[in-house]
Amino acid sequence: MRIPFLILSLLFLSASFALAEETASPPKAFIDGTGPGWVPLVEKDFEDVNGDDDTWTFEGTNIFSTGTPIGVNRTKKQYTNFELVYQWRHRKAAGNSGSFIWVPESALKDLPTNTLPAGGIEIQVLDHGYATRYKEQNGKDSDWFTTNGDVFAVGKSTMKPFPPVSPNGRRSFPRKNLSKGVDQWNHYYVRAINGEVRLWVNGEEVSGGNECNPKSGYICLEAEGSPVEFKNIRIRELP
Repeated sequence: MRIPFLILSLLFLSASFALAEETASPPKAFIDGTGPGWVPLVEKDFEDVNGDDDTWTFEGTNIFSTGTPIGVNRTKKQYTNFELVYQWRHRKAAGNSGSFIWVPESALKDLPTNTLPAGGIEIQVLDHGYATRYKEQNGKDSDWFTTNGDVFAVGKSTMKPFPPVSPNGRRSFPRKNLSKGVDQWNHYYVRAINGEVRLWVNGEEVSGGNECNPKSGYICLEAEGSPVEFKNIRIRELP
């Protein structure tokens, strides 16, 4: 049976549009941190900076934080160029946490309890309930943070954020909202090379920045008042 030319044309156009849409979609990067050069970061690779004895608990590749007191733990070594993958989930609605990269030693030395380092690039880990609570308290949506993977410099560190940029010019806001809610695991892939950092959330690149200063330092995990879990943290150092 011969298929009419019009039907063939429509089928061809439909396939072409589908291919174009697929091609235009951001590349997915569910990189699991396996392969040459990748190594896990576990308890022996971290040391507490300004927490209590029970603030951080390590069980194999899982890391749990009570969130109190506010502060960080850090890697025992400093990193310059690297790829980093990890999963995280909040255990309480409106939870706040994050990771820091390229934190200088000066920002961690003698850091008081209930204080976060004034240096480095923060890769935010924030539950959607935080935005909900902000709106309830302020009667409007926030215009200075999101809950889907903000990246920004803290303290004396600097970064030129990729667009879209927060109104104050400091944060790279995510181009797409991909984070999952409380008690659900999220996947972050971070690529930090030559002063440029890029973040993929659950498989798609969303935010980042370049011209970071400094562009070498410690990697830290953040306790900021709410229970949070990290797991399967793996890193690959690059030239």
